[in-house]
Amino acid sequence: MLQRSRLRDSIGLRSPYSRMQIVVGADHRGYCLKDVIAGRLRAAGHDITDVGTNDGNSVDYPDLALAVGGAIQRGEAERGILVCGSGVGAVIAANKLASIRAGLCHDTYSAHQGVEHDDMNLLCMGSRVIGEDLAMEIVHAFVAARFREEERYRRRLEKVNKLEQGATTL
Repeated sequence: MLQRSRLRDSIGLRSPYSRMQIVVGADHRGYCLKDVIAGRLRAAGHDITDVGTNDGNSVDYPDLALAVGGAIQRGEAERGILVCGSGVGAVIAANKLASIRAGLCHDTYSAHQGVEHDDMNLLCMGSRVIGEDLAMEIVHAFVAARFREEERYRRRLEKVNKLEQGATTL
């Protein structure tokens, strides 16, 4: 229990890191959790752009993936958070976009490791998989993490970029 408390303190709402521009979006299954995430990140001092959806009317998750990913591609946000029912559709759609490195995370380790080793810039989560408290711990792990500039991580990321450009050999 003490260890979890220390984790919360180290990645809590009052992050030791600078303010970040974050875009959030969700489909009709994830909008309630998205609203909680956006509110808490705003309260922590981050600049939040909410691209919707804002009610339970059915929408298609690829549309939200494009809205969130597009904001990152255009430089309007440093990172993004996308929520759907399972997170699976969101991550599949988001990873079709150039320069988007989306990860489906339902634990804090994957959230920070994805940024530190893989330069993940879009966090996907499933509102039907995790609850609010865990979602916020995951979000804070994602926001607090920074890409490690070690040669091996840069080399691997360059290979990912080549795959994105259509390479058939690395």
